[in-house]
Amino acid sequence: MLRSIWSYRGFISGSVKREFQSRYRNSLLGAAWTVLNPLAMIVVYTVIFSQVMRARLPGVDSGFAYSIYLCAGVLTWGLFAEIVSRAQNVFLEHANLIKKISFPRICLPVIVVFNAGINFAIIFGLFVLFLLVSGNFPGTVFAAVFPVLLIQIAFAIGLGIIVGVLNVFFRDVGQFFGVLLQFWFWLTPVVYPASILPAPILPYFNLNPMVPLVTAYQDIFVHAKGPDWNSLAFPALLAALFCVVGIRMFRKRVGEIVDEL
Repeated sequence: MLRSIWSYRGFISGSVKREFQSRYRNSLLGAAWTVLNPLAMIVVYTVIFSQVMRARLPGVDSGFAYSIYLCAGVLTWGLFAEIVSRAQNVFLEHANLIKKISFPRICLPVIVVFNAGINFAIIFGLFVLFLLVSGNFPGTVFAAVFPVLLIQIAFAIGLGIIVGVLNVFFRDVGQFFGVLLQFWFWLTPVVYPASILPAPILPYFNLNPMVPLVTAYQDIFVHAKGPDWNSLAFPALLAALFCVVGIRMFRKRVGEIVDEL
């Protein structure tokens, strides 16, 4: 499978490039919107929450603390949501391509990851620039972002492939998962700290695999400390499991997917 992906790397890179260009084809500012949109979001969060609402995090004195906390959660949740949302519909969206052209179908989820990765890299780069300018860059602990990001991407694409295969045969799966993502967002400490929750529900709250992932980013950027690696074992195991199950489901059903489409 890896050899197939490498052999079709030109097809993958071409597809990623075409999708990026088509997004801004008839726009006057073109690709500049990839910078303007996330820049506007960071500015709004910073001005509204740090200057207007004076939002503060418990135990953190910085005036930008809540803005950084919010950006760290929203940006990383956005990457997860984009990958799984795109992956759940990737086979349906490319039905004509799948039926007319012979190529390794596993390339499609790979294209989803690269497209989401480009969008994330742009907005994340602006966020890091904001941290540098505001004097809130976490220092050497920033390197911990990369293993956490790898776990998150593996978890998202593994889950996305499973949902994507099921969605071909049972179209309600995609509709249900879209609703589930909305609830999932509010069950993850993206806009609120987990410390405000009642102690009795915390053990159940921590069963959410996105909790340690989002918390890891917030620890790095808000508190300038390394994540709790023990807590990341659970999402890492789920990521490995979902990737294995997703690829096996895909390989077993790929012929039926073509017929169903």
